[in-house]
Amino acid sequence: MTLVEILVVLAIMAIGAALVVPMVGGPGASTGDLKVAARQIAAGLRHARSEAIAQRRETLLTLDLEKKSFHVAQDAREIALPAKIELKLFTAQSDLVSERQGAIRFFPDGGSNGGRVTVASGERKYEVDVDWLTGRVAILD
Repeated sequence: MTLVEILVVLAIMAIGAALVVPMVGGPGASTGDLKVAARQIAAGLRHARSEAIAQRRETLLTLDLEKKSFHVAQDAREIALPAKIELKLFTAQSDLVSERQGAIRFFPDGGSNGGRVTVASGERKYEVDVDWLTGRVAILD
């Protein structure tokens, strides 16, 4: 074998590996899916806060952990999240509708009952925090 033949075989193997590895990926969601889901939830929370301030009434963002979706109280649209992610909700006991559904409440002054939505897949996770005093929404790695 010559050196050229060995290099050609290695190049073919590298191309094959580059094509096969992404297709065989693990059962969990990709990091991109996690980021997208965290950003969608954060945008929904910010929308709910701005609605509460503009309409001068309490507004809820309701999260369905089983369907992996959410919606803002006065908005008919339900936003679906990637199916392979895991969701956890930490909120006030009074805003838990059931074991698989809960809400984060925003008040007319911009404040909130506070809470956290965790978007995870395996060891990777993003946390979307809502500050109870200011209603500020932040995404944490």
